[in-house]
Amino acid sequence: MKIVFMGTPDFAVGALEAIVEAGHQVAAVVTQPDKPKGRGKEMQMTPVKQCALSHGIPVFQPVKIKEPEAVEELRGYGADLFVVAAFGQILSEEILFMPKYGCVNIHASLLPRYRGAGPIQWSIINGEKITGVTIMQMEKGLDTGDMLFRTEVDIAPRETADTLHDKLAAAGAKLIVEAIPKIEAGEIRPEKQRDEDSSYAKMLTKAMGRIDWSLQADQLDCLIRGLISWPGASTVFRGKTLKIWEEEPISETQAQEESQRSVDRDGEPTAGRESQPVTEKDAQPGTIVRVGRDAFYVQTGRGLLKILEVQPEGKKRMAVKDFLLGYPVKAGEAFTSADK
Repeated sequence: MKIVFMGTPDFAVGALEAIVEAGHQVAAVVTQPDKPKGRGKEMQMTPVKQCALSHGIPVFQPVKIKEPEAVEELRGYGADLFVVAAFGQILSEEILFMPKYGCVNIHASLLPRYRGAGPIQWSIINGEKITGVTIMQMEKGLDTGDMLFRTEVDIAPRETADTLHDKLAAAGAKLIVEAIPKIEAGEIRPEKQRDEDSSYAKMLTKAMGRIDWSLQADQLDCLIRGLISWPGASTVFRGKTLKIWEEEPISETQAQEESQRSVDRDGEPTAGRESQPVTEKDAQPGTIVRVGRDAFYVQTGRGLLKILEVQPEGKKRMAVKDFLLGYPVKAGEAFTSADK
């Protein structure tokens, strides 16, 4: 089958690779324009463009895909099918119905759940146990088209948006190469989406990464793991931003037992850092209630967060064990919401 592939980020690369390896003719790859990046502001190709060029596939990078000249460029490829994966621009109806088999989208959720821009992150933030990939026939609405194929993917207990992204990208690549010959042979049974079962995965914002310590520990755990790539979850410690990379929800009893084991193992208190612990009932959200050798424990609206890896402002990420060498944290100190 003659295909035009539309995609931009890493998520789409595996699908393009799989389509090429399956022997389909990729007439062109459509991706977002190159953008300046880094301190030097050098122009950087999108991951999909890099992949396309490595296979000698022509690349088209329209600023606006709906412009007449862009539409005519697409028409000139004479493709049977457009495959779309996180392209980043909305297609006009003229484009959607241009190929013989229309346009299909590789969407990183089990539609109609999590329509929209952030399905991977929101499935983590909301504490889902299962997600998946849907191959959808595209139409004018936002992720509202008929479902053609779906596959489920389990969300592991400590899954982050990064690890889930990779699992879903692999699942999507596998599913699209299984779907294409069935689409061509007419062996599909489109299924309408039930709008009443839908949910919207809105775009992430930088403000979402400001930790509100009044939330429950399990809610914050999901939020931190869901926002790990961007914008990241941050708090303020001694007037400077501190990013939280790794943590886990824990009970006060567990924290006490872990601290005691640390003392028993080393035969001494934790290098003077274990100041008088603050009891959970006396601590306000954001208060560091206990400090161990490898972690410190923060009071939330309900339960504690055991902080394991952080990144101080202007520095690299590090284990809390290393952080404590330069920042002698004391029980009773408090974090506040990030202001940057």
